[in-house]
Formats: sequence, structure tokens, C-alpha cells
Amino acid sequence: MLASRLKLLLPRISWLRGCSTTAVGQQQQRQVPTEFAVHDPLQAHALKEQCILVDANDQAIGATSKADCHRVHPETNDVKLHRAFSVFLFNSQGEMLVQKRSSHKITFPNTYTNACCSHPLYEIEQERQESNALGIRVAAQRRLNYELGIPTEELQPQDFRYLTRIHYADTGDGVWGEHEIDYILFLQKDVTLRPNSNEVSEVRYLRRDKIDEAVAKFSAPLTPWFSLILQHRLKLWWDNLHQLEQFEDLSNIQRF
Repeated sequence: MLASRLKLLLPRISWLRGCSTTAVGQQQQRQVPTEFAVHDPLQAHALKEQCILVDANDQAIGATSKADCHRVHPETNDVKLHRAFSVFLFNSQGEMLVQKRSSHKITFPNTYTNACCSHPLYEIEQERQESNALGIRVAAQRRLNYELGIPTEELQPQDFRYLTRIHYADTGDGVWGEHEIDYILFLQKDVTLRPNSNEVSEVRYLRRDKIDEAVAKFSAPLTPWFSLILQHRLKLWWDNLHQLEQFEDLSNIQRF
């Protein structure tokens, strides 16, 4: 079923190859608001992308800009709940890829995190598709290409194993924060890496038996979502890379 649906999407996916979310915005000739002028222009431009708003049960209820989705309300400290995904990428040796977010990032700059963390976009029709998490998978392929330079022909949407969803919130620096239903995607494959320096300042693979030691030696903190997943689930999943089907929970949302 997933393969047949993907065949119908190939023309659109081909158009998106090598195309960042920023490039999509540039084609639409969007203007960057003056209030974002202090930020890196590419990152500021991406704040106009439209994220998918959801309720606590992950039912889509609308869309709003990436900026609006990540602003911390100055009085209530609330952040709007939206749909996201986190990719955990492992090579054939079972080592996990981590990246350090660049200093250009507006939310959680200079922090270590998993391979890729981003959002399906409302303005890309295929990324709104919910069956088999197809929209999430297509978005993950697009962002891995943009952030890490992984050729799209090396990763297909059906390659991702969708494990579960996690609901978490973090107020960040008090101005920009997170509040997400985060789809957890696992992938084990040797891939070509050409990181985009506007997004990523460092990449490295970590061994399972060295994860605690490596994290303790990091020169910067972890992103809140990576920290939570590492604390609650990651090691168990990592220990069972070849039998992850037993940990799939597609009906429930884990809440941390």
C-alpha cells in the first residue's frame, strides 16, 4: 500500500529533491519580516514556513507559521502544539549519528541532537498525508537531504521505521521554545553526508557502549527532545535495532 502511494507521489517528490524548505519559500517570493532581521537571513526566511497545528490527540486543526509555532507566550509561557519528527540514523556498524545545530539556528542553536529534527509542512500537500505516516516520511527525506546532504536516491520514505509519537514541551530561552507531537523515525543505512553549514556545524557517529561518556564530553547541551528520548527510550531501542517491530506503538502518544 505504501509503495503504491509513493509511486503516485514520485513526480512531486522529484521536484522537491535538493530543495530546502527555504528554497520553497524563496520560490514564493516571501518577504522576511523586519522583526527577524537580527537573525541569519536563511533561518529567518524559514520562519515563514507553515507548520501543522494539532490537538493533544494529534488531530490536525490548522496551520500557522514556524515563527508562530515556536514563540513562547510572554504571559502564559505556552507554545502552540504542532506536528514534528525526529530521525535517528544508524550506520551498518550500529553507530548513531548525532549533529550539532549551527550557531545560525534560531531555536536551540549550538546544541547536540539526533540526526534530524524538523516538521512536515502544511504547504506541501504530500506532507499532510497521515496514512502510514507518509507525510512525515516524505518530510524526513526532504530534510535529511537539506540538512545533511544525504542524496534523496539513497533514502526512500518507506525506508524509515515509524516507532511511536512523543508529546513534549520546552520553553527554551523564554522567547523561542517547542511544543510538539514528535514522530520517532529510525533508519539503519550507510549514507553519504554533505552537511549544510547553515544548519549543522558538526556531525559524528557514536557507539552504543560509549554514549554516556560521549555525551558527558560534549562541548554544548543537548536539545530537550533528544535529552528526553535518550533518558526514557533510546538505549532500549538502540539495543534492539534488528527487532524494533516489538517496540512499535502507533496508537498511543508517549507523554514526557
